[in-house]
Amino acid sequence: MHLASLEVTDFRTVTAAVIELDPEGTTVITGDNGVGKTSLLEATAYLATLQSFRGSPKEALVRQGAERAVLRAHTEVEGRAITIEAEIVAGGRGRTLVNRQPVRRRADLHEALRVTIFSPEDISVVRGGPGERRSFLDDTLSVVDPRTARAVEEVEKILRQRAALLRSAGRTLDADAATTLDVWDHRLDEQGTRLVEAREDLVRRLAPLAARHYARLAGGEVAVGMTYARSWDGSLADALARSRAGDLARGVTSSGPHRDELELTLAGMPARTHASQGEQRSLALALQLAAHELATTTLGTAPVLLLDDVFSELDPHRSRALLAGLPPGQSVLTTAQPAPDEVRASRVYRVEPGGRLQGGGAP
Repeated sequence: MHLASLEVTDFRTVTAAVIELDPEGTTVITGDNGVGKTSLLEATAYLATLQSFRGSPKEALVRQGAERAVLRAHTEVEGRAITIEAEIVAGGRGRTLVNRQPVRRRADLHEALRVTIFSPEDISVVRGGPGERRSFLDDTLSVVDPRTARAVEEVEKILRQRAALLRSAGRTLDADAATTLDVWDHRLDEQGTRLVEAREDLVRRLAPLAARHYARLAGGEVAVGMTYARSWDGSLADALARSRAGDLARGVTSSGPHRDELELTLAGMPARTHASQGEQRSLALALQLAAHELATTTLGTAPVLLLDDVFSELDPHRSRALLAGLPPGQSVLTTAQPAPDEVRASRVYRVEPGGRLQGGGAP
């Protein structure tokens, strides 16, 4: 799988841009801060995931003054050409197509484009709250095992419906509402348990890879712990039954995959509170490297690697260690300063204000 070209119209600050990428090497995008380098990576990732890796709402992705953003990517998968098109409408409903067929869920894009993203914000996986770590696991699942990852979307839908029912019912349930809540609880037990078991298996597979990458990034062996902690004991069905009265009183679902935690430790201490910033950054990189390696070995081909100005946050040792830990494959790298000498650019673009592109040839 590789990305052949990307076309962007009215996305973020980019009015119009077309990039042709080297199928196996590194395409470098340079330019001053704020000109739209990251927006080009964000557009690429959106076509693979239907969401912003910056966590932005869709309306923020449309260029100010425009009604819609249009993204188009041409990929090649085992000799077959695929076109992905997305229309993002400001304040309206957009659409995404693969070879002109509607995409209804993220998993539909799995065979067309897969990406791994490295960015300075990755440190939030370690430093941030439990939601950041759950998102890391679910994003990794969406690449490694998209069929199981569908449970993520199902659980999100069930939780929205259950919350709406809890809020509308207040503190009391009539017979019809109780029956409906029983249905949602059964579905949450089924899909939520499936999702959690997939997350737990993923953590088991990632842990030794993350420990190896961390040792290389840190320059020495350190015990790296990864433990998945459920927010309930026993079966989820029983936990939902026990918490029903409290859930009705608060209008929220207090047990389930959305309350779980991925506990990260270094040398036996919580990484979120006891690790230095350098250690946290190394651990965040190790987790992303582990996810990229697992995806590559599981799928037989590396996802397209998107590196968003990561070297500005790394010292020379960590930069070299990061590059050394990447398997061969296609990558797109943005930088406002010279990239490390180890980066062998196949094509170089420069972004000017307004998202205008120059270059595209060999460096």
